[in-house]
Amino acid sequence: MMRLQKFLADAGLASRRAAEQLITGGRVSVNGKVVTELGTKVNPATDKVRFDGELVRSRRRLYIALNKPPGFVCTRNDPENRRIVSELLPKEWGHLHTIGRLDRASEGLLLLTNDGEFSLKVAHPRYGIRKIYWVIVTGFVDKQIVGRLTQGVREAGDFLKAERARIHEANNTHSTLELELAEGKNREVRRLLAACGFEVERLVRVCIGRVKLGDLPSGKWRTLTEPEIKSLLPP
Repeated sequence: MMRLQKFLADAGLASRRAAEQLITGGRVSVNGKVVTELGTKVNPATDKVRFDGELVRSRRRLYIALNKPPGFVCTRNDPENRRIVSELLPKEWGHLHTIGRLDRASEGLLLLTNDGEFSLKVAHPRYGIRKIYWVIVTGFVDKQIVGRLTQGVREAGDFLKAERARIHEANNTHSTLELELAEGKNREVRRLLAACGFEVERLVRVCIGRVKLGDLPSGKWRTLTEPEIKSLLPP
């Protein structure tokens, strides 16, 4: 037996918190009866759970690492008919959702899953999962700029900062940086660098927690190992 909201999250319908709202909103039934109490427990093997009348099936949990190429967007459907990341996966995995996003121009490590609870824990800032980016910018970055990146800046009402910043290469035309961030605000790396006067030419996410992009080719995917999955969960 398990709590109904956990069953819905495990089925990939929503995060556990969002599943609770679906239950209290009267959109979930168990064996033909609408259930609104969060303490309700179900047997996944025998109970029939429906959401808005549609049967919710238990799914094998999937945890995928994808090397996102530039030009793809992290949505299931795009009204502008741009290419979406699910095109890079087997068709039967079209239900997977991304954990966080990379904007269209960015590339690198992207995690996808059908485990809503796992997704919430990896994405939520309170768990502090670090992400590492390789960034090429226009212009010369010096130690003073590195200091600004790690001290943080205010931009459009947000406080943006890198937990760590390192210069790999710098000249008068281009600089290559490695940035480590603890949060996942919208376009945070680009906004942070723009606030310091730099335009991003290329942005590649190379690490999420202990999961590394490694030599995974652009546009290809792999499943996460059990140690990688466990490393992303809070103790």
